[in-house]
Amino acid sequence: MGKYQGVIFDLDGVICFTDQYHFQAWKQVADEIGVYFDEKINNRLRGVSRMDSLDIILERSDRPYNAEEKAALAEKKNDLYKALLLNMSPRDLSPEVKETLEALRAAGLKLAIGSSSKNTKMILERLGLSGFFDAVSDGTNIQRSKPDPQVFTMAAEFLGLPASQCLVVEDAEAGIRAAAAGGFDSAGLGEASAFAMTTYPMEHFRQLSQICL
Repeated sequence: MGKYQGVIFDLDGVICFTDQYHFQAWKQVADEIGVYFDEKINNRLRGVSRMDSLDIILERSDRPYNAEEKAALAEKKNDLYKALLLNMSPRDLSPEVKETLEALRAAGLKLAIGSSSKNTKMILERLGLSGFFDAVSDGTNIQRSKPDPQVFTMAAEFLGLPASQCLVVEDAEAGIRAAAAGGFDSAGLGEASAFAMTTYPMEHFRQLSQICL
């Protein structure tokens, strides 16, 4: 084993891809209240909590929404999203991700999820990964979403490891900022691979084996 004893993974955009489901659910909510919403705005929501995402969408609203109205809109979006998630199955877990996770586990690393999503456990179940990770820190146990480091610091705490011994794997700038703020090294996929604060830019998930083993 190399420098790291634990690896903390963001979920969406790293282990699996549910961006399109988020987009479809938010789009339906936005259309119903007459607020413009497109893929570009949706990209701003990556790694952001549900309520913070709603605030971004409502920037284009022609009227303010009170806390009760916002809660209802967020709940409606989540109901739509969870219905779409039922389409997921273990087939949505790529062989590359599955094999890399199994290699890291076989090498003795502790593995955790660090995601702002409150649907994390449902998604893991749909992917056939229930019980696979040593710890899950998600939207059900945090008060502050990324770029605050809370979701990662709690994951490390659950693993019983200091930040210096954990690597965070992210695809969004907000997640990389969160990792840095918490004292974690980071590996970046997608847009995070081009971000200056990323410790290890990656083109492929399998490169984690080279970094960690």
